Amino acid sequence: MVCIGIKDETISFLIGGEAGQGIMRSGSLLGKALMRGGLHIFGVNDYPSLIRGGHNFYILRASEREVYSQGDGVDLLIALNDESVELHINDLYPGGGVIYDEEGKLDPRELRDDVKPYPTPLTGIVKEIGGPRVVRNTVALGAALSLIGFNPETMRGVIRDTFRGRESVIEMNIKALDRGYEYAERNFEGLGCRVEASKRRDGRIMVTGNEAIALGAIGAGCRFYAAYPMTPATPILHYLAAHDEEAGMVVVQPESEIAAINMVIGAAYAGVRAMTATSGGGFCLMTEALGLAAMTETPIVVVINQRPGPSTGMATYTSQGDLLFTIHASQGEFPRVVVAPGDVDECFYLTMEAFNLAERFQIPVIILADKYLAESHRSTRPFDPSRVGIDRGDLLTEWSGDEEYRRYRLTESGISPRIIPGIEGATMLANTNEHDEYGFATTNPEMVKAMMDKRFRKLEALRREIEHLNPVRIYGSEEAEATIVGWGSTKGPALEALRMLEDEGIKARFIQVVYLEPFPDERVEGLLSGDEPKLLVEMNKTGQLGSLIKLHTGITLEHRLLRYDGRPVNPGQICDAIRGVMR
Repeated sequence: MVCIGIKDETISFLIGGEAGQGIMRSGSLLGKALMRGGLHIFGVNDYPSLIRGGHNFYILRASEREVYSQGDGVDLLIALNDESVELHINDLYPGGGVIYDEEGKLDPRELRDDVKPYPTPLTGIVKEIGGPRVVRNTVALGAALSLIGFNPETMRGVIRDTFRGRESVIEMNIKALDRGYEYAERNFEGLGCRVEASKRRDGRIMVTGNEAIALGAIGAGCRFYAAYPMTPATPILHYLAAHDEEAGMVVVQPESEIAAINMVIGAAYAGVRAMTATSGGGFCLMTEALGLAAMTETPIVVVINQRPGPSTGMATYTSQGDLLFTIHASQGEFPRVVVAPGDVDECFYLTMEAFNLAERFQIPVIILADKYLAESHRSTRPFDPSRVGIDRGDLLTEWSGDEEYRRYRLTESGISPRIIPGIEGATMLANTNEHDEYGFATTNPEMVKAMMDKRFRKLEALRREIEHLNPVRIYGSEEAEATIVGWGSTKGPALEALRMLEDEGIKARFIQVVYLEPFPDERVEGLLSGDEPKLLVEMNKTGQLGSLIKLHTGITLEHRLLRYDGRPVNPGQICDAIRGVMR
């Protein structure tokens, strides 16, 4: 594969239009085609909370080297309406191009004279081939492939695979693709970049964070999933419902988030691995039941895909505003794990780890992601479930002890023998009250204290276990002149920023805090003990990771880049902030 003349051998596209015009589908089709051509890809979508109408756009970056996030601009704008030209003309790098419908009323040259116009008869071609209006997007994709010199046969294969079994749809889209390609080839000069398919194939896949979490649950042996639809966690429900039989999983959509988490607790109590997923508003409703899981020491996994709040906030945009809420959710005190993946690979493997931790320590484990990570596409190598062995902890399938079974037996480790209900010779009791070793409710002060201490004794072994799971990860230069500190989906933009800073001769590193509860205080304190300038990067107003760091280590991170408008941080913003703190 050769990509010449754009920007560090990376090419980026923005596809814009109204909801219903197939914006995300167009972006994912183009991404798959370029991935099959040997490129690494990253794609992210932006859309309002509307069924139809409203402006939607999808940004796709592709390169010979790893791509971690969106960039700070685009090379080619594919505008399916005039509004997309107006809104995104200034996102183009100088010399970039605009594919737009020649029947539109707006000429991009009226807004910028340093971009290349590609007026294409998107509507006209669709009328000629007798297709529905939505196929204009495929005509535009054909034109885009022509402008970068990419063989359309790869895209034809993607179309055949995507619409397998729908022959008329395949035929119409391939015809539209070819007509768009041919028109651009006859009428336009290229964009200045030529992308040739590589003969190298390494079997990469293109997945979203939601799909990776769902696959991680399947790999971990999850057998029950219940969730009430809530953006941006709903795609997990859709994916698992579509694959429930082959995964051997029961997938349920109950009447509410409260019902969902209680069903999951019931399934886990019965001995199967179980999970639910929601966003911040749905998790608000789940918090009482979260305490039930903690009191009964029932191992569950909860996924929270954050979006802006408070209240409904912006349902289809991204945020990292629920960190402190998640760590302190539900009444009372109890051990829990909060883990935040930063990319699709971590979504998969940390989900598998979450089930192991939940069952080994008989606690709730929360996977904290956000809309940006959950819905963005990234190419990666196929996941390998064997990297994370399944560990079900102290789960007994038979009881042969001479003594009476005590579900909450006081142990040195704090972990009591857990048995599947119905096993001969053992009676398993559980309720929402504080209890004695057998599960009977109690208010005896000595037993109440003993039970609280028992549950918290798990933390010592839990911290040791998490230390083996690499709770804080470091990227970049060992001799850093500046340090970026973040968590979750800020990882991708931070890694892109490291590369950009390196090109400028600036040595920097990124510290990613992965396990946020229990907090890896000693590790973080050691990493932040140097005197180089440090920049905290988060997608919230108050710098919640910064608050945790100060609480656990006493270190205050004064330099902050906080974005809280619902959009992800861009790599260039991080670079600008680093240059600022180094002055």
